[in-house]
Amino acid sequence: MSGPDILFGPDEIRATVRRLGAEIAADHPDGVVLVGVLKGALLFTADLVRAIEDPRIEVEFMEISRFAPNSGRVRILHDVTIDIAGRDVVVVEDIVDTGLTLTYLLGQLAMRNPRTLSACALLDRPLRRIVPLDVRYRGLVLHDEYVLGYGLHFRDLYRNLPYIIRAERDVLADRPDAYVEGAYGASPPVGTEDPGGRVTPAERRAP
Repeated sequence: MSGPDILFGPDEIRATVRRLGAEIAADHPDGVVLVGVLKGALLFTADLVRAIEDPRIEVEFMEISRFAPNSGRVRILHDVTIDIAGRDVVVVEDIVDTGLTLTYLLGQLAMRNPRTLSACALLDRPLRRIVPLDVRYRGLVLHDEYVLGYGLHFRDLYRNLPYIIRAERDVLADRPDAYVEGAYGASPPVGTEDPGGRVTPAERRAP
C-alpha cells in the first residue's frame, strides 16, 4: 500500500492548538479547568495545556463506556476528582461526530454547578450530528472522512502519529494494520501545504 493520505499535518495541528489555547485563555482570565475525554483526547489535551499561557489551569479527565447498541446508555469509567462547582470548565474532545458522547458529558458536568461550561474539539464533523450541540472552541472541520492519528485510533493502532491521516473503514476491517507501514514511514508535509489540490487549511478551519 502506498503512503497514507495526510489530511492535517503537524504544523497545521500545532497552529490550531495554539489558536484554541489562546481563545480559551482570553475567555477565562480567572483560570480554567480542562476536562480531557479519555483516551482519544489525551494527546490533544496535553498540547492544549501547554498552549494556554496561564498558570491558573487545572487538568482533569473523564472516560465513559461506549454507547450500548439500541439503548443510548453509557457509564462513567473515570470521573473528575475535584469539585467543579463555581468553576469555569472546558470539556476537551478529540473529535465531535454525532454529538451524543459530548452531550452526555456536558449534561453530567452541568449537574455539578460549574460557573461556566463549554466544549473544545480539535476536529468537528457536523455532517454526522444527531443532536444540536454548541462547540465553543472548534479546531478543524471534517466532511465525512474517517481519520486516524494524533489520538484517534483503530484497535489502538495509530494513536501516536503526529499527524492525521485519511483511512478507509473497509480496509481497516480486513487489515487493522494496513496503514502502519506507510503511516510510520511517511514524511509529513512541510509547513501547512496541502498537496494534491485538496481543501486548503483556511477552508477547513472553522470560522
